[in-house]
Amino acid sequence: HHPTAIATTVAGLRHKVGNARILAVLEPRSNTMKLGTMKSALPGSLEGADLVFGYGAKGTGKDALGWDLGAALAPLGDKAAAFDDLPALVQAVAAAAKPGDHILVMSNGGFGGVHGKILQALAG
Repeated sequence: HHPTAIATTVAGLRHKVGNARILAVLEPRSNTMKLGTMKSALPGSLEGADLVFGYGAKGTGKDALGWDLGAALAPLGDKAAAFDDLPALVQAVAAAAKPGDHILVMSNGGFGGVHGKILQALAG
C-alpha cells in the first residue's frame, strides 16, 4: 500500500470502530515501497493505529526490502515494531490482541498467508 492509501484505510476503520483498538499489520510490498522512496511517510500514515506491526523480509530476494523498516517506524515509538520473521510477527500480534480489537492487515501480496496464521494463533 502507498502511504496515502494506508492513511485513508486506517482513518476509515477508525471512523467505523471509534475508540476500539486498531492493530495495523503492514508489509511494504509494492515496488515503490520496496525501494523505500516513501518510507518517511509511513509513520504519519499509521498514526491512527494503536499498535503497528511491520514486516520486511531481509536479504536480496524479490520480496526483500532495501531499507530498514524498524528505523522507518521508529518515530511511532513503542507502539510500533518491525519484524523480518513472519512467525515472530504472528505471535506478537496474537499476544497483543485483546477482545474487541480490530486487526488491519495491509499488503500488496500474499503476505505469507498471514491472515490465516493470525487467526490460527488467536484461536490456539
